[in-house]
Amino acid sequence: MNNIHAAPGARLEQALFEVKRVVVGQDPMVERMLVGLLARGHILVEGVPGVAKTLAVRTIADVFGGTFRRLQFTPDLMPGDIVGTRVWRPSTETFDTELGPIFGNLVLADEINRAPAKVQSALLEAMAEKQVSIGGRTFELPDPFLVLATQNPIETDGVYRLPEAQRDRFLLKIDVSHPTEVEEMAIVRQMGTSQPRAKNLFTPEEVVALQDAATDVFVHHAIEHYAVRLVMATRSPSHYRVPEIAGALEYGVSSRGTLGLVAASRALALLRGRDYVLPVDVADLAPDVLAHRLVLTFDAAAENVDARSLIETVVRTIVPPRLAPHESDAERVSA
Repeated sequence: MNNIHAAPGARLEQALFEVKRVVVGQDPMVERMLVGLLARGHILVEGVPGVAKTLAVRTIADVFGGTFRRLQFTPDLMPGDIVGTRVWRPSTETFDTELGPIFGNLVLADEINRAPAKVQSALLEAMAEKQVSIGGRTFELPDPFLVLATQNPIETDGVYRLPEAQRDRFLLKIDVSHPTEVEEMAIVRQMGTSQPRAKNLFTPEEVVALQDAATDVFVHHAIEHYAVRLVMATRSPSHYRVPEIAGALEYGVSSRGTLGLVAASRALALLRGRDYVLPVDVADLAPDVLAHRLVLTFDAAAENVDARSLIETVVRTIVPPRLAPHESDAERVSA
């Protein structure tokens, strides 16, 4: 088995290269997906059809190993179709439990916004508690466990808006756009022949070791305070000198958003080859971690105000900390 703790940054760079060998372009999406995996956080990916959302998830599953499950959500889906159900066995006159496809290490919930409320509730328990309840019994989900959900923003028929409680359970929301002209040419050349397949580089145990390494990444208290101020600015905009966003916000980001921002920043730092977090890590991830947690006012929603632009305004306004290198190193050693 490879020594994960020796050089996690180098191994993650190798994994990133292997994913990009299959997925052309969409570098921010791929990077954020790996951040979610390392930070043990679920990911919501939104984009029009045909922008490699499903391909990226499947490729990451190939690279990081474990069991991969794909759930195609439809309006007639039932909770038992996902978590499992009890089945009567006439031969033994007993009920057996048939576990559903949610029991996988990496679960792709395709077009999640097509699922009705009961299915969303069942999925919420799995995402939040990493367990499901079937017939009065509780079943633990495998470790690692990650849900990558996709939704199509242009569909209006047969879709259900995700409730705020479930959106808050996603660590990151990634908005995916069309590729550039250069990337489109590369896609035509690559996909016009035989499509490449990524190699498996990790076992589930190694992925857990990488997640533990991300947890150990050092965060200076000034950077923690920076993350807190970014979140607090969405709750009290005038106090933090962003009064221009106050009229668009009904509720700011929850405390889960603060914890998620710090955890994701740790993962991004590890992915970038560092064992400490920089303010730029926090700033880069703030729109992806915080924007989908905002609750906009009715008027703002009617005017299609972009939640990401509100967070970007906050990031431009809140001044990041400036740490001397020796100060950061000394505190990291003492920690």
